[in-house]
Amino acid sequence: MSTHIGAQKDEIANIVLMPGDPLRAKMIAETYLSDVKIINTVRNMLGYTGFYKTIRVTVMGSGMGIPSMGIYSYELFDKYDVDYIIRIGTAGSYTKELDIFDTVLVTECYSDSNYSYVQSLKQGHIEKPSIQLNDIILAAAKKMKKDILPAKVYCTDVYKREQNAQQILLNEIIEKQGCKCVEMESYSLFHNANVLNKQAACILTISDSMVSKKKTTSKERETVFLNMIEIALESIRSL
Repeated sequence: MSTHIGAQKDEIANIVLMPGDPLRAKMIAETYLSDVKIINTVRNMLGYTGFYKTIRVTVMGSGMGIPSMGIYSYELFDKYDVDYIIRIGTAGSYTKELDIFDTVLVTECYSDSNYSYVQSLKQGHIEKPSIQLNDIILAAAKKMKKDILPAKVYCTDVYKREQNAQQILLNEIIEKQGCKCVEMESYSLFHNANVLNKQAACILTISDSMVSKKKTTSKERETVFLNMIEIALESIRSL
């Protein structure tokens, strides 16, 4: 089926939750799913299929960065007939409105990546999630009485900028584009979904703040960002 995913076609559900970290996928599967089967170990990009209550779902890592998410999401949509992917990842905050452990629902993402142009000659730097899927997520969060904050995000190819590039970050991304936080995967996920007529969304937990300078640990990022996970799982009950 795929050079990057070792599963048979019928081993992957049509709904996929995608954390960046494969160990977070393992934790979610072991904590929340029943009748779980491991369906991918290729490159240690762990994937599991099981049931959340009565809903069959696959949880699989995407790896870090636009290209990695681009590979896995495209193959899941195209080769495995996946209809929905919800990314559940982490982000860095650009504003005091978003502090560590806050949950964010991406309304659109801006990127200076060439991914969409190279992949399909699409012009522009904005990609958007499924409105229908976002509405379902917001409704689930409201029903659960969990806070979730809609926001535009910056999706970047570069984790750390040199000092001479910081002004571009301030002027173009924060002030002109109005991005509230930064992450590294939603752009290619949304683009692939839009190209292939599928649905994608992205729920994020703020893992560090560039305003308060607070940071979470790698262990916390793997195991305690439960709010976004539980919202995503409850959301799939409405699909």
